[in-house]
Amino acid sequence: MKYMSSKEASVKWKISDRRIRVLCKEERIEGAIKIGRNWSIPVDAAKPVDAREKNKKHYLGLEYGFSYIDSLKETIDKHRPFSRTLVDSLQEKLTVEWTYHSNAIEGNTLTLSETKVVLEGITIGGKSMVEHLEVINHRNAILFLQELIADRESLSEWNIKSLHALILREIDNTNAGKYRNENVVISGTSHIPPKHYEIVDLMQRLIEEYHNEWRNVHSVARAALLHGEFVKIHPFIDGNGRTSRLLLNFELMKNGYPPIIIKKEERARYYNALDLAHTTMNYEPFIALVSEGVIEAQKLWLSVLDE
Repeated sequence: MKYMSSKEASVKWKISDRRIRVLCKEERIEGAIKIGRNWSIPVDAAKPVDAREKNKKHYLGLEYGFSYIDSLKETIDKHRPFSRTLVDSLQEKLTVEWTYHSNAIEGNTLTLSETKVVLEGITIGGKSMVEHLEVINHRNAILFLQELIADRESLSEWNIKSLHALILREIDNTNAGKYRNENVVISGTSHIPPKHYEIVDLMQRLIEEYHNEWRNVHSVARAALLHGEFVKIHPFIDGNGRTSRLLLNFELMKNGYPPIIIKKEERARYYNALDLAHTTMNYEPFIALVSEGVIEAQKLWLSVLDE
């Protein structure tokens, strides 16, 4: 294998020599080795991602038509505040269906009715403890999400890690709430997640982009972007899908939209839309899928409110 010095890497990547040495020390340049006081870096090593770089991404499909969604929201908002009974009944329905579909997408074999029973505290014979924990943990993650929204908490890495920690609680305590420290590939997709040593910078950049560059993006498109760009980074070894769908609804709910459920029957379309977004930056198909979910959820609310 051929190597280059930190100075040569500095010229190649247009990063200061001092910064290169820091990145090597932090083990964020794969294959870099220290010989004496100097660093040797593989010539084919990937340029490290720096959260301080301000290269603005050019997403496609963000100008999706949201007028119908906005009109439905206006109608729903006229009925606020909602009665406690209505909120509780819809919340129970949401928790069961959201938990069932989000887990089913990831391979959980509990049925919708079994999921409801597990949430009531009953164990299903013939099903693994992990599948039971996935149901309980997802319900607890939803409750935590609602607390964040009620407290007007801003999106942060801490909140994301806390959500993930709930998802993997007692399933994989070693990795719960911790970024992965190994590289991964995802079967059935063209996109290859970034190297593990890039995750910290990429997550910092995601939060910065969310708070600054997406401010004028429609809430539904912003929710789709948050989901898509998070799962593109794939920061955790497991539980990224469930966490990303929680983040999607976090953004919708805090902006006054009902949470949506991406159904397991839409799994192929869902994955294909995400893969397209990850490889081409074209978010239109994924935003369309999310928008359809928002409209379906809005119509459910209106069907109850109009009675």
